[in-house]
Amino acid sequence: MIDFRSDTVTKPCEGMRKVMANAKVGDDVYGDDPTINQLELKVAALTGQQKAMLVPSGTQSNLIALLSHCGRGDEYIVGQDYHTYFYESGGAACLGGIQPQPIHVEQDGSLDLTTVKKRIKPDDFHFAKTRLLSLENTHSGKVIDNRYFSDAIDLAKQHQLAVHLDGARVFNAAAAQNITVKEITQNFDSVSVCFSKGMGAPVGSMLCGSEDFIAGARRWRKMVGGGMRQAGILAAAIDYALDNNFSKLAADHQSAQYLKTQLEEIDELTVEAANTNMLYFSFKDNETGHNVAQHLLTKNILISAGKHVRLVTHLDISERDINRFILELKKALIA
Repeated sequence: MIDFRSDTVTKPCEGMRKVMANAKVGDDVYGDDPTINQLELKVAALTGQQKAMLVPSGTQSNLIALLSHCGRGDEYIVGQDYHTYFYESGGAACLGGIQPQPIHVEQDGSLDLTTVKKRIKPDDFHFAKTRLLSLENTHSGKVIDNRYFSDAIDLAKQHQLAVHLDGARVFNAAAAQNITVKEITQNFDSVSVCFSKGMGAPVGSMLCGSEDFIAGARRWRKMVGGGMRQAGILAAAIDYALDNNFSKLAADHQSAQYLKTQLEEIDELTVEAANTNMLYFSFKDNETGHNVAQHLLTKNILISAGKHVRLVTHLDISERDINRFILELKKALIA
């Protein structure tokens, strides 16, 4: 099966499976898993933060960050289309009583800082307390420049706000700019990084921050059910991904560009963008999109069904796979 729906669909390779099988493990809730402990130190250093904490998912990592920064009745400023607001089931509001203040996301994936400043509420009992600015890198595959983050953090500090980075694909952002992850993440108050997307691990994210912040976050992790036991087998997979798969992200980005050039030759499609490992295009209508998706499924090719489609390149997508997809796509449009 060739699966373009997301970079979360990758399968562990044999090398990754081997290190998982041989991992030294212990009870992580007690702090006894040596593989996790070593990996948390490694990721903290990688992000330029003091501490890191392994959690099952990026959604839980972001939720714990919001719960750690904000209390009930507090507010966080966030992009209208950002993951922490739009794609995480309202967890912060439902479980933490935290009010989101969503604002429009600019074309480049950033938030207009003039608008952010206007949305910071005054210290008045009529209003929720604005506590946090939540940002992303990447957003819909778009890499946001570090100079923007510097300005955003400066603005937040002027107003006594913490700043969280949802860095689900921050490794892609670093690879695209040929810089280290640390150069992007070191000045944030907290950072969530995901290893089950382009990095190719089967499970796992980490929340990174100061020593005090992570100490408090561990209590929230326990409360929301994120404490795992012998999870060193997962940490071993993540460690393998860091050592072996980070260097392959640039190839995924190149694959997305190659895919874009092939799609642009098909008159029936409107190709919208290709950023890092993500590509967006549109069929003429929903019916065509659904029919094409059904045809491709019979050829063991998976895409999301509908008029507007996101394609994501990853470790398990080769140039040969792309050529086969293009061939079958053309056949489906002719049928």
